Amino acid sequence: MTALFKPLGFKPFGLVAALALVACNGETAEATPEPTATAGETAANDNVDPDSGLEVIDVTVTTDEGTHTFRTEVAATDQQKARGMMFRSEMAPDTAMLFPYEAPRDLGFWMRNVSLELDIIFIAQDGTIINIEAGEPYNEESVFSEAPAIAVLELLGGTSAELGIEPGDTVSWEQ
Repeated sequence: MTALFKPLGFKPFGLVAALALVACNGETAEATPEPTATAGETAANDNVDPDSGLEVIDVTVTTDEGTHTFRTEVAATDQQKARGMMFRSEMAPDTAMLFPYEAPRDLGFWMRNVSLELDIIFIAQDGTIINIEAGEPYNEESVFSEAPAIAVLELLGGTSAELGIEPGDTVSWEQ
């Protein structure tokens, strides 16, 4: 079943403003979570990243010029969102990280402990890209969605421009 957004099995949590700024943000920086599994525990499962222990799915971005599919780690829990891309030194150009939320909300992301340049793509409930912001390495000032978002997709910095991904394009994934 193809869905623009489908809950990933986590329980609803309050829409407290302090939780709106998660994943690479100032609210969660003091307690940096560890990966959920080790490489040895997950190597046999193709749907789990061997380093992070996160579920891996295909996410497709559709532009006027075509589609682009990324192997994407899903940061579904609060702990996974808080860690995000922290402490990573590399990222393949065809990979991404998805941060889904159960209800649309104003989101802000920052880059504490992130050494990679990232494109931070804010996604509306209907799958439309709201805005794309540049995530600068180690920057502790948040970038924000221009409207309530249901998810964020992080790509290697410059990927959006290179592939012609822009606001108004759509993002979808199978669950």
